[in-house]
Amino acid sequence: TSGIAGPEGGSAEKTVGTVWIAIAGPDFTIAKKAVFSGDRQRNIDRFSSESLNFLRLKLGIELNI
Repeated sequence: TSGIAGPEGGSAEKTVGTVWIAIAGPDFTIAKKAVFSGDRQRNIDRFSSESLNFLRLKLGIELNI
């Protein structure tokens, strides 16, 4: 992941709350951009959750909650 959790560091092109998430393997590379709003800790938590969920979906793992 690479992103701007805040509260500083954002710009017009890359706002606070923006994160890029990527997964790479021997035969593929996939990336996505997500934008969240919130304070720094909430953004970090959301970045982590979104990253793990992105990996889970790529691996085809279902949640039975």
